Amino acid sequence: MKAYKINATLLFLAMILSVVSCRKKDDPVVTPVETTGEIGFEFFNYAGDSSLVMTTGKYRTGSGDTVSITKFNYYISNVKIKKADGSYFVEDNSYHLVQSDLPSSKHFHIEDVPAGTYTSVTFTIGVDSARNVSGAQTGALDPANGMFWTWNTGYIMAKLEGTSPQSTASGKIFQYHIGGFSGANSALHTVTINFPTNMVLTTGKEGSIIMKADALKWFTPNNISIASKSQIMTVGSDSKAMSDNYANMFSITSISVD
Repeated sequence: MKAYKINATLLFLAMILSVVSCRKKDDPVVTPVETTGEIGFEFFNYAGDSSLVMTTGKYRTGSGDTVSITKFNYYISNVKIKKADGSYFVEDNSYHLVQSDLPSSKHFHIEDVPAGTYTSVTFTIGVDSARNVSGAQTGALDPANGMFWTWNTGYIMAKLEGTSPQSTASGKIFQYHIGGFSGANSALHTVTINFPTNMVLTTGKEGSIIMKADALKWFTPNNISIASKSQIMTVGSDSKAMSDNYANMFSITSISVD
């Protein structure tokens, strides 16, 4: 009788172990693998082949005028980076204002860029038409930045100011505030710049794009004479001609991945 009880107990334990062993094991915890990096843009202002020295530097335009530059601002928006396979990574809410008197504005980062090989960058110089009529905004698009006219004329896409002996304005100043987001005189320009070498962005790394902005490009190939046009402050054929000039002011001096 005692042996029977022992065998029954052993059988019962065996059944419990069998049930436990047959239960589905919990799925293993999988730690997500990071598959993105980031890309930083850094802008350096130039006058031709020389680094731009604000206020005291003297430079000669393609029209032969001598200029000293005191302000050089421009919007970089709708940034997208092209992969070698032809697809694009598009930055969300992509509006950046580069200001000559604010060093921190000359460097911005785009995060969560998928790892891969990238070949070029495309961006708009200025602020697209939708945001020009979207009411009060913040950040780079805050009217307090001094780059906004009215809801009818919209944002100043780029701004160049300084002095020149050739200017006929009071104080020998020149002022070019270029705007216009629709119609024949729109100042909006979308440019694509190929990378000098492919950028191979790997997981957790940061790509770096060093950009050059040449202020003297504002004056050619549509020759802008400061003596005859020391101020362009409204939308029209003159602002259109100057925006066509500065559409060519950007180039990439180097790329790297750290």
